Formats: sequence, C-alpha cells, structure tokens
Amino acid sequence: MPTRTTGAIAQDWEPVVLHKSKPKAQDLRNPKAVNQAFRTGAEVQTLKKSTAGLNKKTAGPVVNARKLDEAAEPAALERVGGEVRQMIQKARLDKKISQAELAKQINERVQVVQEYENGKAVPNQLVLGKMERVLGVKLRGKIGK
Repeated sequence: MPTRTTGAIAQDWEPVVLHKSKPKAQDLRNPKAVNQAFRTGAEVQTLKKSTAGLNKKTAGPVVNARKLDEAAEPAALERVGGEVRQMIQKARLDKKISQAELAKQINERVQVVQEYENGKAVPNQLVLGKMERVLGVKLRGKIGK
C-alpha cells in the first residue's frame, strides 16, 4: 500500500494558455467567411480601390497649380485638333478597321478612340504614339512639314 504524506498538497504545474492562430488574409476574403461575419454581427472592413475596373495607366494632363491660381477664369484643357481627328479617321478607314479593333490593338477602351475621333479627348502623347504605330501615320509634332 502506498503511503501518503501528510500536509498540504501543492501543485507544481504552470497554467497553459492556448491561443488560436490569426486567420490568413486569404481566408478573410473568402465569401463564406464574410457572410458568416455579417450574420454574427462582427465588424467587416471594405475597401474600394481608386482605379478598380478602369484602364488608367497614366495620370491625366498636369496643370501647373500656380497658373491656375493666377488665372482669373478656369483654364480650358486643350482638345484634339481638327487635323488630327480627321487623320485618325482617314487612316483607320483606309486600313478598313473599326474603332473597336483599333482600341483593341492599342490596348485602350473604345470610348478613348471615339473621343479622339470626335475631338473631345485631351491629347495624350502615349495614346497618340500607339495610334501612330498601328495606323502608320504621324499624329504628333508638326503635321505636313
């Protein structure tokens, strides 16, 4: 028979605390996890990217802030000239391609090509350079000289 010692029994064990690992970012974006968080009333954070779903690779035309401050009236942005828009239309029709096909070849939206041909677009040298390569005409610089 085992014998017991008399006196206070002491426990020498330290308490063990178990922590759950944090969920991975990929698991947090899972639609099931988001719906579960909505149902339980947990906080759900949403972010909207500024250029989400748009084909904006470059910034728009830079207008000097001092010039804007000094100007009494709002400055009007320069639009595509009549010669350039006619050259784009003529070259595109000569190559027998549609606006959609031209837009696809220069990796831009159809709306961009339409604005250039209607004279509503603000000239962008990168877009004009792409159109020059595809259409085989000069659209920038001194035209016809």
